[in-house]
Amino acid sequence: MTRVFRYFMLFVMLFITVGIVSAQESESIRGLHKVKRKETIFGISRMYELTIEELLNANPEMKEPGYELKKGTVLKIPFPSNAANSSQPVQSESAVQQSQTANTSQIASAKGSDDLTKRPIRLGVMLPLHDVNGDGKRMVEYYRGILMACDSLKTLGISVDVYAWNASEDGDIHQIMAKKEAQNCDIIFGPLYSKQMEAMSFFVDRHDIQLVIPFSINAPQLTTNRHIFQVWQSPNDQNEAIITNFISRFKNSHPVFIDCNDSTSRKGVFTAALRRQLEQRNISYSLTNLKSGEENFAKAFSRTQPNVVILNSSRSPELGVAFSKINGLKAVNPELDITMFGYTEWLMYTRTHLDNFYKYNAYIPSVFYYNPLSTATQRLQQKYRWNFHADMQNTLPRFALTGFDHAYFFIRGLHKYGRTFNGAAGMFGYPPVQTPLEFERYGNGGLRNKAMLFVHYTPEHRVETIKF
Repeated sequence: MTRVFRYFMLFVMLFITVGIVSAQESESIRGLHKVKRKETIFGISRMYELTIEELLNANPEMKEPGYELKKGTVLKIPFPSNAANSSQPVQSESAVQQSQTANTSQIASAKGSDDLTKRPIRLGVMLPLHDVNGDGKRMVEYYRGILMACDSLKTLGISVDVYAWNASEDGDIHQIMAKKEAQNCDIIFGPLYSKQMEAMSFFVDRHDIQLVIPFSINAPQLTTNRHIFQVWQSPNDQNEAIITNFISRFKNSHPVFIDCNDSTSRKGVFTAALRRQLEQRNISYSLTNLKSGEENFAKAFSRTQPNVVILNSSRSPELGVAFSKINGLKAVNPELDITMFGYTEWLMYTRTHLDNFYKYNAYIPSVFYYNPLSTATQRLQQKYRWNFHADMQNTLPRFALTGFDHAYFFIRGLHKYGRTFNGAAGMFGYPPVQTPLEFERYGNGGLRNKAMLFVHYTPEHRVETIKF
C-alpha cells in the first residue's frame, strides 16, 4: 500500500505540475520536444517553423552563458509569434523582425513604389538547404551566415524578413517561384545550379527582384538581365585583373619563372599570359627549373633589380622545394632581393610555409582572405558556435563568413539606396570580414563583381590586404 500510495502521490504531483504549466502557458506553449543526439537549436527551430529567438524565449535557460544543448533535454515549443500558416516558408533566424501580418497581395501591389529604406527588406534564399550531400551542408552554413548578418544589421535599425526554400538539384524551382512570398521578395540569393538559371532570370525580371548569384555557375542571362548580380569571377577575368596589377606593382622588378615539372598543374595558362604581356611591354624575364643545378638556378636572378618569383604550380610540395632552393641561393647570395608571387591555394599552406611567406615578402592574389586572428572573425565564429552548436566547416573560404559578407553588403545597400543600389565602389563603407565586393555593369545587362585583393605577408611579420 505504501508503494501504491507513493506512486499515486507522484502521479498527483505530476498532474498538478502539468496543470500549472498548462494554465500559465497554454496561450504560448504548443508542446514539448526531447532533444536527440546531434540536434541543434537551429535544426529544432526549423523543425517547428520558429525563429531561434522564439525558441530561446520559451526556454530562457538556453540563454545562459556556456549553455550546451544535450541529448535528453526537454524543450518547450511555443506557437510562432506571427502565426504563420503552413504555406509559408520557414523563418528560422534570430535577427529577423517579423512583419508578415500585412496581406501579401497588398505588398505585391505596392512593390516598385514603396520605400525600401523605411520598411523591412524581404530577402529570399533559394539554395540547397539540406544535409544530403556537400552542396547542402555548405549552403546551410552559407545561409546561417546570412542570418547572422541580419542579426548584426538590427543594431543599425535595419530589419529583414527572411524566406528560405530548399532549392535542391533535383527539385522543381517552379514550385518555389509560384509562392506569393517568393514573388514579393526584394532580393534573392541563389541558385546554386546552372540549370535553374533560365527560370530564375525570367522570374526576377518579371517581379522586379534583385538576384544575387553567389557561387560559380553558368549564367549567360547576365548579359541581358539588369536584375542580376554575379559574385563569382571567371578564371579568365581573374587572370586578366591579376596580370594588370602584377605589371603595375612590379614594373621595376625582374620576373623569374620557375618550371615546377608538375604535370597536373593548370597554372600554365596564367604564366603564359603573363609572359606575353611582359614581352609586349619589352620587359625582360628569366626562366629556370626546380631541377636546375645551383649555378644555373642562380643565373636566373638579377643582382641589380628586385626579383619577383612566379611558379607554374600552386601545389604545396613544389612550393616547398622552391623555398628550399631559394633559401640555399640566399645563403650564398644574401644581397639578393626576392619576392614570391603566389596563388590563392597558397592560403591553405600557412601552417607549413608561413615563415617563408614573411621572409620572401609574398603576394597572394585572391577574392577573399580568411583571417582567424581578426576580432570580427573571432566574434562571428563564436556567435556561430553559440547559435548553431557547431563550428564552421574547415574550408577556405568559410561559407558562413561569405554569407555574412554578402547579406550585410546587399541588405545595407538596399536599405540605403533602395532599388538604385548597384554595388559600385564608394556607395557605403563596409570593411568585409572575408569577402570584398565591388560591382560594375556588364554591358547592358547585370552587374559583375570585380573586387580582388593581394594578401601581402610582409618581412615585419604582418599581413595586409591590398584591394585592386
